[in-house]
Amino acid sequence: MANFWNNTGLEPKRAYRFLLSVVGTDSLIPDFLIKKVSKPGFTITESEHKYLNHTFYYPGKITWDEVEFTIVDAVGSDQSSNGTAAVMKILDASGYQLPIKQENQPLTISKAKAASAMAMTIRQIDADGRKVEEWHLHGSWIKSVKFGELDYDSEDLLNVICTVRYDHAHVDIAGTKYPGNAPG
Repeated sequence: MANFWNNTGLEPKRAYRFLLSVVGTDSLIPDFLIKKVSKPGFTITESEHKYLNHTFYYPGKITWDEVEFTIVDAVGSDQSSNGTAAVMKILDASGYQLPIKQENQPLTISKAKAASAMAMTIRQIDADGRKVEEWHLHGSWIKSVKFGELDYDSEDLLNVICTVRYDHAHVDIAGTKYPGNAPG
């Protein structure tokens, strides 16, 4: 087997080569504002069976781990590149309303509205910008948001950190979808 470091045709995936697409009914977070994102992961529970002096383990249910992404909050002549505005539009599209007196029936957040308010795709790319790997999150909705911390001692950029919950994910690697029954 050839040594990895001598094989010029083999290149490791790089953490900085990615694009995150967050689109929804009323909101779009521009790609250039996305600072980082965690990739999906999962945990499979286990059941154990004890027999005499032995323990045997069996796989159980799968739970997909939360994904977190960070937006650099920007100010511009319009609100299209404002991270806070984009996240608040997603909240509005999810059905949230302030608890004030209204003539109409008050709306609440629902799974259908929250999932249609945003769709997430994480695309890893190579040095030429070609897709290497693409994750699709299904049934995704924003679980929590932190709008950053203001500090007179800091010159850091202000970030918005979003935690996303989703039902399941699939990945497309070189035209093959995993798990094997992934849509599309």
